[in-house]
Amino acid sequence: MKAQVFRGVNQLSYEELPVPEIAPDEVLVRVNVVGLCQSDIKKIRYPLYEPPRIFGHETAGTIAAVGAEVQGWDVGDRVVVLHHIPCMHCAYCLNENYSMCATYKNITTTAGFAPSGGGFSEYVRVPGHIVRNGGLISIPDDVTFEQASFVEPTNCCLKAVKKAQVQPGQTVLVTGAGPIGLMFIMLVKYFGARAIATDLLPSRIEKALSVGADAAFDARDQDLIAKIHAMTGDMGVDTSLLAVPSDKAFFQALDCTRKGGKILFFAEFPDEVEIPINPNILYRCEIDLMGSYSSSYRVQQLAADIVFSKRIDVDALVSDRYPLRELAAAVERAIAPTPDTYKILIYP
Repeated sequence: MKAQVFRGVNQLSYEELPVPEIAPDEVLVRVNVVGLCQSDIKKIRYPLYEPPRIFGHETAGTIAAVGAEVQGWDVGDRVVVLHHIPCMHCAYCLNENYSMCATYKNITTTAGFAPSGGGFSEYVRVPGHIVRNGGLISIPDDVTFEQASFVEPTNCCLKAVKKAQVQPGQTVLVTGAGPIGLMFIMLVKYFGARAIATDLLPSRIEKALSVGADAAFDARDQDLIAKIHAMTGDMGVDTSLLAVPSDKAFFQALDCTRKGGKILFFAEFPDEVEIPINPNILYRCEIDLMGSYSSSYRVQQLAADIVFSKRIDVDALVSDRYPLRELAAAVERAIAPTPDTYKILIYP
């Protein structure tokens, strides 16, 4: 089979590898499409993991083989592959902090080498722990593989929206109108709230409006704060979702969020970034700061239902499609996007 092997920082090698062999409790999936995620790009561009590895985790495909002990799945079934599932019995899982679970963090789906997702290949091996515990999701006949590949990123965004307790009638500020910010807008609208978006690119401001934002502004607009306060009865938004790793975006959100509101960090900041803040601002205004990392087992089925029932238009997020052999070019496009670059999909 063909696979894109991470051989070092910014070194991807398109190689011929053996198709993974499966154990009796495992499943082999032929990858039809895999989304290119910002976390994949980070792993490729920075010295975070020892090579060789095969990344890729927003995977949708077709079951090519099933182990003798596997029940409920057959060759030919169309499935979403989730690359990690929590143990369900540690202290973190019992408190529903599933993404903090050691089993969850230990990615086990693989196309070879150290398990790292494996989606950037023609076949991926799904271990028994994931097969048995809900890590395969059946794709309905009327849903494309492209649409199904959005289940995992939808889960991540849905977890954040749920954690921020977005309610009907509220107003939510979404900083950044890239693929994640656009998905946030769709989910905010799905839950009956108003969405205000900011970005630096005129095309993304227009895109935010096209997917349902009630308003969208240039983040550099000197009247931004006044405009948002004017839209919210001079109170400010109920919640701000930070979809870009920008300290300027955070301070804008702080000025735009009402007393008693919430600011949620979703985008991962560089480790060297530090944000100074006067704690009395939080104390006197009772603003909650929170973070949301990765997906949640609790909202897994809801995320799939939202995508499969087309409650959000994931097709509108796709801008670029690359064959697997051109993964390096896809990464470069993601790093230096055109005004019309949003979600990039890869086809093994």
